[in-house]
Formats: sequence, structure tokens, C-alpha cells
Amino acid sequence: MAKIDTEEVSSKLRIKGIDLNRKAISITNFIGSKQEKDFLEPANCEGFGRVRNFKLSTSEGWPQNPLPILPAAKALGLTPDSQIRAQVFQNSVCNWRCWYCFVDFSLLKGDEKHSSFLTADQLIDLYLKEENPPSMIDLSGGQPDLTPEWVPWIMESLINKGLHEKIYLWSDDNLSNDYLWKYLTKEQIDMMLSYKLYSRVSCFKGIDEKSFSLNTKAEPDLFVNQFKLCRRLIDTGFDLYGYITLTAETNTDFKTAITRFLDLLQAENEMFPLRIVPLEVKMYNPLAPRMNPILEDMMKGQYDAIKIWEEEINKRFSEEQRHTAITEVQL
Repeated sequence: MAKIDTEEVSSKLRIKGIDLNRKAISITNFIGSKQEKDFLEPANCEGFGRVRNFKLSTSEGWPQNPLPILPAAKALGLTPDSQIRAQVFQNSVCNWRCWYCFVDFSLLKGDEKHSSFLTADQLIDLYLKEENPPSMIDLSGGQPDLTPEWVPWIMESLINKGLHEKIYLWSDDNLSNDYLWKYLTKEQIDMMLSYKLYSRVSCFKGIDEKSFSLNTKAEPDLFVNQFKLCRRLIDTGFDLYGYITLTAETNTDFKTAITRFLDLLQAENEMFPLRIVPLEVKMYNPLAPRMNPILEDMMKGQYDAIKIWEEEINKRFSEEQRHTAITEVQL
């Protein structure tokens, strides 16, 4: 299967994903999508949003997930709970095609049948019309960093409405491009850095070149680029966290691959592994038609990988460091 030309695809999808003149982003409408079938609550905000309950608990034998519960609680001055309710919006473009993505691929190409251009003010107005809107907004995707203006535009709207000290903002990215620095002004980046109730999370897609490419359909050499982009985000000054998907074929030498992964990461930032949460890949409605024997094997492989991941983390960090709250790990 041909690999995705990430640079070319990113450029084309950015054009489809943003209207600079209107300051509008192409936002997914969930009505009628396969993704909608997995929602525990109906889509809201006229179909352009959904409410998600992030939970600390995971499957038996899998580490807990404190993201974004602990960062949100810290920012909002709340006592951390076992879950947090968030308003989610998704931009409609993504440059990779991760087989385990819980989003329909039809919702990732800027298709006008499944999305519309909305300004930040329009999104926030839809959010405020909902009964009991959550105190957290998650800007997800898609790949939000194909349209990095989205975050500062939302911040501007919240500031103008006097909500910037009441609503926590969280955004995702897949460590695939440098558009944040390429397209944002210094003033926009400074606004993001000074916005007290904002954190972001970057997702590493696999443990080595092969698993990365199988997971994303991108060229294997982009695997190492993830580490450089992660360091650049940290050095810029963002309150950054990480996810990693450990899906890999069961015949992988997990010890060698994960040891190297952590070596590469710690060469960029020694403490960042303690800000990374492994995500368990589960079956969602959009995944079923994509599955084949190789992907089924990779889903099994993550359970071998998590054991080695935890062993390596235990070797590299003291018990005190491992039990430090993720929000208190100093980079």
C-alpha cells in the first residue's frame, strides 16, 4: 500500500480546513456518522459537538489515565475527581489515517457533507446555549495543528466573552508538522503561552519505525521527527503532555523497540516519559471495516508492549518520581 506523502497531504488539507478571511475552521458534524454510534450522549451544539467524560479508570491491567483530568483540575483550582466532563469539537481534517482512529475516515478529509466552516464565536455561542455546559473545552480532530489558528481564535473569543478564567482549554496534535510555528504569529503563540487555563497533548503513534508506519500509513522516517517536534513544543513553553499508542505486531522485539523509543525521547527531554500516558486501543464502530489479520495482531501486541513499557519506566525513574502527579513533573 502506498504511503501518505505527509507534507503534500497536509498542505492540501489545510486549504480545505481553514477560511482565513472569515477566521473560520471546518468543524465536523457528527449527525449520521459511525462515530456517533459510540457516543454515550447524543451529539450537541447542532451536531457540531459532543460531550465526553474522560475517566481515570481503564481496563484491568492497563495503567490509569490522568489526562486531562489532573491538568484541568489544577488549572481550574478543583480537587481532582475520577472523571471530568468536557465539550468536544473536532476539526474535519487529518493528514494521517491511523487504523485504530475512532473517527470515520470520511470525517477526516474536509468533506462538506460532514462539516461546515464555523468561527470561534459561533462555536462558543453554540456551547453556551447548551444546558449546563462543561467547564472544559477539548479541541480535537482530525489534526488540530493543520489549522493551528483554531486555538488562539478560541482563546480570543473566550477572552472577549470574559470566560478565559472559567473555562479550561485542551487541544490535541499528532506530531506530524510544524504548522504552529509556520503559520501563527509571535503574538498568537504568546497568547497561547500566557493563557493560564490551557494545556495540550501530543500523541506518539507507535514504538518504532515499522509500527509507526503501519499505524499511520505515513513514511517510516517520520517516526523520529515526532521527538524533535515534541522537544520544540516543550522548548516553546507549552504545558505539554503525551499519549502513546503501543500497537505493534506480536513478533516485535518489544524490549529493543521500547528501550530505543525511551532513549530517543529522553535525549530530547529526560523527564517527559513521566508525562506520557499509554492509550489502550479498543474496538469502536468505525474500526470494524478496517480490520484485517495484521491489525488484529497489532491490537494484541499492545498488551505485550505495555508490560515492557512499565518495566522500562520503573528502571529509569525512582518510585518517588513515578508517583509524582503528572502535572508536577518538571520538564
